[in-house]
Amino acid sequence: MLRIAIFDYGAGNLYSLKAAFERNPNTRVSIIDSLKNILDYDGLVLPGVGNFDPAITSIGQGKELFIKAVEDKTPILGICLGMEMLFNKSEEGKLNGLSILDGEVIMLNKKLTKIPHMGWNTLKLEMNGGNLLNGIPDNSWVYFVHSYRISPVNKGIVIANSEYGITIPAAIEIDNLFGTQFHPEKSGKTGAIILKNFLRACRERT
Repeated sequence: MLRIAIFDYGAGNLYSLKAAFERNPNTRVSIIDSLKNILDYDGLVLPGVGNFDPAITSIGQGKELFIKAVEDKTPILGICLGMEMLFNKSEEGKLNGLSILDGEVIMLNKKLTKIPHMGWNTLKLEMNGGNLLNGIPDNSWVYFVHSYRISPVNKGIVIANSEYGITIPAAIEIDNLFGTQFHPEKSGKTGAIILKNFLRACRERT
């Protein structure tokens, strides 16, 4: 039985994400508001609900435990805000990010695009889509809800882009870290495959 933890920033309903994971057999999902027992889980999900500073604050003293989980090779999936938090800083807030990955989060250009970006867009796979996008055809449709985008120092971690006035890094992968700017739990069959791929990474780690 895989044990997956979804971290709750206290910002919104996470049960659709929980249900999407639990459609996979032998998967037990817990919604947690503390990282004190994070090493007891096979995988951790940072969801895409909330704002940057409150989400960083909610982790609080758990940052050291989070870093320990990264070092322990626990598979971690950041969705939208959850992926953005992995970087050094964000234009959405004033607090430092988790600084697991080098780079920043910047607002979409209001002159080029409507903000927030809400709706379906296609993925352009890079690096064959990595493990997270295994089995996902190029130009597959996924669902976005965001006003910011990541700008990683290491462009090699980007496994998919999407076009929305500009090129947006849509998914990243490096070692045990995975991230999507879009919401897999809202992305139909494509999203279901992505969540299953993340669970496979969790299973292979156990």
